[in-house]
Amino acid sequence: MNNKRELLRFHGSVKREPAVEAWMNQHPGDLGAIAQHWFEVIRNCGDDVLELLHDGCPTACIADAGVAYVNAFKAHVNVGFVRGAELSDPKGLLEVTGKFMRHVKLRPDRKVDATALLTLINAAYTDMKGRLTPPLPSIE
Repeated sequence: MNNKRELLRFHGSVKREPAVEAWMNQHPGDLGAIAQHWFEVIRNCGDDVLELLHDGCPTACIADAGVAYVNAFKAHVNVGFVRGAELSDPKGLLEVTGKFMRHVKLRPDRKVDATALLTLINAAYTDMKGRLTPPLPSIE
């Protein structure tokens, strides 16, 4: 489904949001390191990645459209994808069965398939970029 009206839109995303850095500083230890690492990977997808704190979570956007987020809990970190339900996930990393969102649960004591997670992050970025790029007119 490539419907632009169904995008999760945010106002106020910027290149580097101080509230995101404050969030990272409030989450020390292994869980904070995991969240910080994967959010940095998301940030590095492209020069057009912006960020904000949404519902208490560092969230990455392209323009005003949400792409991915991280959140730390007591025993794990979620790396979430706004349109995760539409991502190909051959390694079965994605959890939850909602209409749009999915996340990967990361724990300090479990090894993650980093290549598969990086593939999901890049796919989410590419997918959203495609949703925001106007289609080229057909030549007849």
